[in-house]
Amino acid sequence: MTRKQRYAAVIEYFLEFAPEAETELIYDNPFQLLVAVILSAQCTDKRVNMTTPFIFEKYPDPASLAAASFDDLFPLIKSISYPNNKTRHLIGMAQMLMADFGGEVPMTVPELIRLPGVGRKTANVITSVVDNQPNMAVDTHVFRVSARIGLTVNAKTPLQAEQQLIRNIPQNLIHRAHHWLILHGRYICIARNPKCAECGLQQVCKYYQQY
Repeated sequence: MTRKQRYAAVIEYFLEFAPEAETELIYDNPFQLLVAVILSAQCTDKRVNMTTPFIFEKYPDPASLAAASFDDLFPLIKSISYPNNKTRHLIGMAQMLMADFGGEVPMTVPELIRLPGVGRKTANVITSVVDNQPNMAVDTHVFRVSARIGLTVNAKTPLQAEQQLIRNIPQNLIHRAHHWLILHGRYICIARNPKCAECGLQQVCKYYQQY
């Protein structure tokens, strides 16, 4: 099977069985999504979704969060991984939104990565989820799954994986493909003991064919 054939088969499978895949983070607007994605770094979406309602109730917009003190915000996110850093990042992010972006979440990757707590992966999530831009966020799930299936070859970094995926996935599907791969990695192609018996990609998966 050629790489082109493998991509075609994987895309066909997900279009049939996961056509409406989307983020599992709960949010109502771009600001809330940005807060949630910053909190989700090295933390489960489930834990983030348990935490954000209290944050959004107290800080419903960038202006209110920008005015927050560390001691006010920290208790609301202390159950999240790395709460000290994330508290500082959220406040700094909101302050920069107010100072540099008129209180609005920017929709370009270069602008977003200027914000405290926002790296390339987070910026790709925001722009692809909110604006359907053809950006591929590569987290640990996407990195693992794409390598196992054989969509990426010898990718040593998330950026290398991102570049390979973007080159081979139709532009209009890239924003959905992130969710296909991350959810597949979260529930089927898990890090330890992947559930190959339950996987519909056995016939095109390099990992399954080898093991």
